[in-house]
Amino acid sequence: MEALDAADVIRELREDRAEQDAEERFRSLVALVIAVLATLLAVASLGGGNVSEEVVNSNIHASDTWAFYQAKNIRQTSLNLAADELEATLLAGGASLAPEARQDLEAKVARYRATSARYDDEPDPRAPGDTLRGEGKKQLRAIAQSHEARRDRAQEQDANFDYASVLYQIAIVLGSVAILALSRPTLVLALVLGGAATLLMLNGFFLAVHLPL
Repeated sequence: MEALDAADVIRELREDRAEQDAEERFRSLVALVIAVLATLLAVASLGGGNVSEEVVNSNIHASDTWAFYQAKNIRQTSLNLAADELEATLLAGGASLAPEARQDLEAKVARYRATSARYDDEPDPRAPGDTLRGEGKKQLRAIAQSHEARRDRAQEQDANFDYASVLYQIAIVLGSVAILALSRPTLVLALVLGGAATLLMLNGFFLAVHLPL
């Protein structure tokens, strides 16, 4: 073999070796990207699971609180009707009633009215200024609305986590394709989708932006 031919062979071997090294580095890079994407997918899935549970729990608490509110309202209406009936009795036959009977009816009316008024606003004695503690209709309404607000927020968070999870999965698939095809454009696309998914995941935690979806 002539010296020139030997030099060409050596150069070709070096080029092949350099190409193989570049391919190996590319595969390693893509594998690292896929590992990071898979980790972020796990985080997004965990966040989505937590907010889904929050949606269910908040909805249950809101329904229970509104049911308690409705029971209070029905009881209050019954007391007011009973008080109205007793007052009508006092007006219709007050003169013919014995003083003891009249006083008894008036006491019942006052008791019914007081209980009815208490049902409207019955704060917790340990925190009288906290509208989220207590068993009056005012407090129950505030508590139910608070649960509904948490439920609505969790639902909005859940949408972000769902979209993030889908984009992460697509990015991981594209990363696998990039390894097999040694395609840098495919890797770039995977990174773009992964970046978008990360933004959605962060928005799922903090809700910095409300998605019009």
